[in-house]
Amino acid sequence: MLAFFNSLPGAVAQGLIWGIMAIGVYITYKILDIADLTVDGSLCTGGAVCAVLISSGVNVWLAILCAVLAGMLTGLATGLLHTACGIPAILAGILTQLGLWSVNLAIMGKATVAINVTDPANLDRLLVSSRFLSDVADGLQPFYRHPILVIGLFLVVIVCLLYWFFGTELGSALRATGANPSMSRAQGINTNRNKVLGLVLSNALVALSGALLAQFQSNAEINMGRGAIVIGLAAVIIGEVALGRIFRHGALRPLSVAIGAVVYFVVIQAVLSAGLNPNHLKLLSALVVALFLSFPYWKGKYFSKPVRKGDNVHA
Repeated sequence: MLAFFNSLPGAVAQGLIWGIMAIGVYITYKILDIADLTVDGSLCTGGAVCAVLISSGVNVWLAILCAVLAGMLTGLATGLLHTACGIPAILAGILTQLGLWSVNLAIMGKATVAINVTDPANLDRLLVSSRFLSDVADGLQPFYRHPILVIGLFLVVIVCLLYWFFGTELGSALRATGANPSMSRAQGINTNRNKVLGLVLSNALVALSGALLAQFQSNAEINMGRGAIVIGLAAVIIGEVALGRIFRHGALRPLSVAIGAVVYFVVIQAVLSAGLNPNHLKLLSALVVALFLSFPYWKGKYFSKPVRKGDNVHA
């Protein structure tokens, strides 16, 4: 139990980082109604670009910006494959993800790029790092360097920007594209453009998450994005099932998704602390996602009150 509580801040920090990625998944999965599998590759792309640039001495903010731009390009590639080439969205995402494996290797030059954090000056340049968890607790770093606080501020800014964007005419058109594409086209909305825009925006957030994750774990490696879509879907479903009644307002849905990611990582950490073999982690992730996906169906079938015949009689 003590080991679990000691590892809890790290699990929460990781959950917040992956929560940014989950918001990107939420945009495609819930708003656009597209199952985008690009995220497994674009998360690694963001981490690879950020790690390589930071290791080369580039300013951390510029490295993050370049990572986000690289993520936007991955979303653009998937969007053009889907809209311009007529490839189904799920296959377009698979094709982009497949190509990104080679692209990411080309960016890094090898399977893993480490960020040197043994040098205090180099460590101090990072926005987030797992080392800051203990350093802040020991008084070696100021409280505002704590990863949970820094990533939390990122999340607040992202949620506020998305709230503003989806309230604009362009954002409303994007939401309408996902809700009813046929009616949107009838109203003169360019649905193909909006699909591309949504995929670009989604993968930009995924790449941002990858950039922060690379800093947090002090490296970027070629498999860091494997299974990202599962974690993203788990966060979306957990946020919807567990927090749907609390965050009913559409503007707060992305926040519920981020909290869902935190819940997911806390549960995973609790199970690992209980002695689960790490080799079984992917199986556990699949079971958690299946459980939360099944919950709404079970709730409607077994726990809802049956409608009596007299209840449907209208005066």
